[in-house]
Amino acid sequence: MRAARLSAWRAPLELVSAPDPTPPPGGVVVRVLACGVCRSDWHVWTGADPDVALPHTPGHEFCGEVVATGAGVTRWRAGDRVIAPFILACGACPDCAAGHQTACAHQVLPGFTAPGAFADYVAVAHADANLAALPAGVAPDLAAALGCRVTTAWQALTGRAALAPGEWLAVIGGGGVGIAALLLARALGARVVVVDVVDEKLAFARRLGADAVVDARAGDAAEAVREITGGGAHVALEALGTAETTATALRSLRKLGRMVQVGMPAGDHATMTLPWDVVYSGQLAIYGTRGMPAWRYPPLLDLIAAGRVDLSPLVTRRVALSEVTAELAAFDRPAPPGVAVVTDFSG
Repeated sequence: MRAARLSAWRAPLELVSAPDPTPPPGGVVVRVLACGVCRSDWHVWTGADPDVALPHTPGHEFCGEVVATGAGVTRWRAGDRVIAPFILACGACPDCAAGHQTACAHQVLPGFTAPGAFADYVAVAHADANLAALPAGVAPDLAAALGCRVTTAWQALTGRAALAPGEWLAVIGGGGVGIAALLLARALGARVVVVDVVDEKLAFARRLGADAVVDARAGDAAEAVREITGGGAHVALEALGTAETTATALRSLRKLGRMVQVGMPAGDHATMTLPWDVVYSGQLAIYGTRGMPAWRYPPLLDLIAAGRVDLSPLVTRRVALSEVTAELAAFDRPAPPGVAVVTDFSG
């Protein structure tokens, strides 16, 4: 099969011929139909993720078609169109039994701890516990964006912060996960203010229905959010993983507000100095979140299938496998609005 291989940090991905994967016991092999290019892939590319050893094939936001099944698989067969979370849980440990698959101690992460989906095929472990059926009406390019950014935003808003209709959500960072949060929050009946430093992203957020946008270059962004929302957002979603944006998220909240850390703190930002006086005096709640278990996919897919949310504007670039390096390098600076998805695995 053809795969994009990372052999040195920040080096161009090499298009190589690699052996086709075989299905592990309980797992399947999926022919990749589309795979998103995510900021987490950038962390892999730069060497900031300690779980990654070179050489390595990145890529974790994928959907595809089952082409082979391993021993013990009961729910899937060749030809099924599927989507998988980027955290593949074992399905058998106490955390999995309690429904907390993203906390599974035996998890496998394609694109991080296992070969990823910047390739023609990818192996999916513990398929019965992890795969979800992809509805016929959901196009592969959109489905690929679901595997990380959309599902992470959905879990943050509904599984962690319990965003309610009429509440204000402050989205700190108007990239892929931030725009997904905007679209989902609007579908849930919330009001949304998006904070960023890129004119294009702020304009994009406004076009997609943001009630307000804040240019963080223009002054105190948290104060601006508090003024717009009449005292502070009920929920803040931090989507970049830096100390500055996390502090902004906390300061943008009203008393008893909830902040969800969605952006992955890595490298220099793995340890942060934060305004804990604001947490104490505001009696704030802070939630961490990472991915979403497969059993929570159906309500989200039903929302999309029913036409209650249109996520298609999220995908703004459809690229070839040979263009992945350029998309990764774009995260070195404020990236263009929307999400890039690999849809051409021959180019």
